[in-house]
Amino acid sequence: MPTAIIPARYASTRFPAKLTKDLCGLSVIQRTYLSTVETGVFDEVIVATDHQEIVDQIQAVGGKIFFSQQIHESGSDRIAEAVKELDTDIVVNVQGDEPFQDKKSLEDLIKAFDDPKVQVASMMFQIDAHEATNPNAVKLVVDQDANALYFSRSPIPFEREEGRLTHYWKHVGIYAYRKEMLLQFTAWPKSYLEQVEMLEQLRLLEKGVKIKMIPTTHQAIAIDTPEDLEKAITYFKTQL
Repeated sequence: MPTAIIPARYASTRFPAKLTKDLCGLSVIQRTYLSTVETGVFDEVIVATDHQEIVDQIQAVGGKIFFSQQIHESGSDRIAEAVKELDTDIVVNVQGDEPFQDKKSLEDLIKAFDDPKVQVASMMFQIDAHEATNPNAVKLVVDQDANALYFSRSPIPFEREEGRLTHYWKHVGIYAYRKEMLLQFTAWPKSYLEQVEMLEQLRLLEKGVKIKMIPTTHQAIAIDTPEDLEKAITYFKTQL
């Protein structure tokens, strides 16, 4: 089975130390770790972090830790360091600030690698035209085989004639890689379009690497602000 690595950086510009905040008795990162384990999809789940408080919280729930020895700009770089010496084929980057993981979505993501040509896979979710105007919601377009053609913070495709579009695709930021592809990707310098849009997946597309996109109906809750945390607390209480 594949390995899940949860990159867990302590610093956060919009919401400092958000991963250590309380979410109904456990921290955000503890909830993320436990919900990932509970899916049963992974052979191993590891939290890769740069901070002792996160180490202590994960060890408190019996979790596995990789303590980063280097300074990293992105979660992809952090997980690449963590898996370099691991005996695994498929690596899934589970976002540390998404505490409610969905078993079926992750199973569908992993199943994409039954095709030996697939090197990278990710997920997408249907949104309406209003949400598509939000630059924090990354949109994408795909080809007829569901491989990503482009990702953008702008609404894509542009609707030249009103009434043709029924929905947009929003990118769900969980990535799965073959291990060697992950190591190659993180060794490449930042690409031009990546720097323009501030979207690292564009580095793969500019290198000609296909990203297989898997549709999901699971709307992940990502905690980027204190308001997002309140939404997560409300959601958690509805599941009790």
